[in-house]
Amino acid sequence: MSEPKEQHGQNEQQGQNEQNGERKIGVFICHCGGNISDYVDVETLRASIEKEPGVALARTTMFACSDASQQEMSEAIQKEGLDGIVIASCSPKLHLYTFRGMAERAGLNPYRYVQVNVREQCSWAHRDDMAKATDKGASLVRAGIAKAASSQSLENFRIETLPSVLVIGAGVAGMRAAVALADLGLAVHLVEKAGQTGGWTASMGPVYPQNRPGSALTDALLQEIRKRETITLYTGAEVIERSGSAGKFSVKVRLSSGETLTVAAGAVIVATGFDAYAPADGEFGYGLPGVITLPDFRRLLNESSGALKYNGRKVKTIAYIYCVGSRQAEDEAHAHCSRYCCTSTIQTALLVNERDSSVNQYHLYRDMRSYGKYELLYEEACRKGSVFVRWDPNEPPEIRNDRGRLMISAADLLDGGERMEIPADLVVLVTGMVPRSGDTLVDTLKLPVGKSGFLNEIHPKLRPVETVINGVFIAGAAQGPKTISESVASSLAAVTKSAALLIKGYVDLEPFVARVDASRCTGCKECLAACPYESLQLTNLGERQVVEVVPSLCKGGGACVPACPEGAIDLVGYSDHEITSMIDALAGEREVVHA
Repeated sequence: MSEPKEQHGQNEQQGQNEQNGERKIGVFICHCGGNISDYVDVETLRASIEKEPGVALARTTMFACSDASQQEMSEAIQKEGLDGIVIASCSPKLHLYTFRGMAERAGLNPYRYVQVNVREQCSWAHRDDMAKATDKGASLVRAGIAKAASSQSLENFRIETLPSVLVIGAGVAGMRAAVALADLGLAVHLVEKAGQTGGWTASMGPVYPQNRPGSALTDALLQEIRKRETITLYTGAEVIERSGSAGKFSVKVRLSSGETLTVAAGAVIVATGFDAYAPADGEFGYGLPGVITLPDFRRLLNESSGALKYNGRKVKTIAYIYCVGSRQAEDEAHAHCSRYCCTSTIQTALLVNERDSSVNQYHLYRDMRSYGKYELLYEEACRKGSVFVRWDPNEPPEIRNDRGRLMISAADLLDGGERMEIPADLVVLVTGMVPRSGDTLVDTLKLPVGKSGFLNEIHPKLRPVETVINGVFIAGAAQGPKTISESVASSLAAVTKSAALLIKGYVDLEPFVARVDASRCTGCKECLAACPYESLQLTNLGERQVVEVVPSLCKGGGACVPACPEGAIDLVGYSDHEITSMIDALAGEREVVHA
């Protein structure tokens, strides 16, 4: 396909500028509606950098991301024959691809665009001193100009994709993802480590809002899976090895028989679910007769009928203790809120009330988080007699065995901190969600994890199901505590991303990868040990071995660069020359002349 005349002329101009050793860089400084201009003097900043070497024009704009501003910048690129642009605005996490697209539409190579973050890194960080914030902003922009002056035209590399997806985990999220993928015309390999499908939901009993048994939901999904010939289900199976890259993964799966098979897939969706927190002995009385966890109590309800009994004795009073294993500030791994627990406990209390309205139920909680429509459950529980006692996290409830009966001592913050004693036949510890324990999948797939141990997305709002591994997506409670509906929503988001990657038959990957100078490489293997993505490999070059890069696997993280004792590795787009030029520009320490 030939280039449009306008773009062809622009590329010729860029080439002439480079041959003459000149650059024509445009700088656009965003007011961000006051987020920047209220704390940085953008006009002074513009005036201070418009005469920098290589700068052809410098302008300010109210909202650089707006359609009107993008059109103005596009026209400036074409009219002035710019061969590089710097946009000083917000975090590149927000509008990096927006401005790359604008540059490309204007005929400028998108990798000749540099974004400088003067909002988060300057205006928001230095609200108390406009003069110094402006000075710092000028230094940051100069560094951006230096990078733009050193930048080169780069091209994405394209790889063909396979129209199939590996879904790991056959709980609600994984099963729903498999059905949706099959309906889009993609082949699906659904791998479940347990001997049956359904995960936690299958054993939950009635779930809100329809009050249908969880097993009914999972059985319905299993029936849908069986109707679709393009879905292959493996139970009692485990992923043990992964190679390849986005579009062409090769994954080894060990079956329950011990046999190993290789699955080819264009994308991977990880929906491995969660584990329930296991209290330590003595934690909130755990280990005492009559102290059980919420999952155990749900099973007790589901597997019995008639009068509620525990160990042969009728249960007249139940005390629920919330946030067991959640929101523990002193334990970073359990500092998160599990979100679903409050709603699940309230619904459980209503199920008890339906069976026997005479049972007294006390809810000892820190903060009630039955958000959204689940607030209706809280109100209903209050009307039907549940008593809610709020306890101080610095003074948690104490549980003891008092002559054969459980006794809870707690200070009620809703009653001025007065301490109360609650006798109970059963104490239910409301345990939260924690990551799957003993799961080797994280290491096998090189998955990123957060502080709490759950799988980590790139950005919670902008890229909520994508990981740093291209073509690998996360869904459901493997990513963090979620309700059933939230898990399904995230699984469908992962389906959408997978389909967008695979249906067109190819994927374009960014060119920011490592580059090896074979003439300097000695094949010492130091870089191989440093790379977490296995994107480097040895190859024969005449009579010696050197390292080469597998571009489809490389993430451009740069761990290999300092590991090389010969300095033979560089990063495309972030070369030593580019970074050094930015440092030199920052170190120039030229002050802005303020009006």
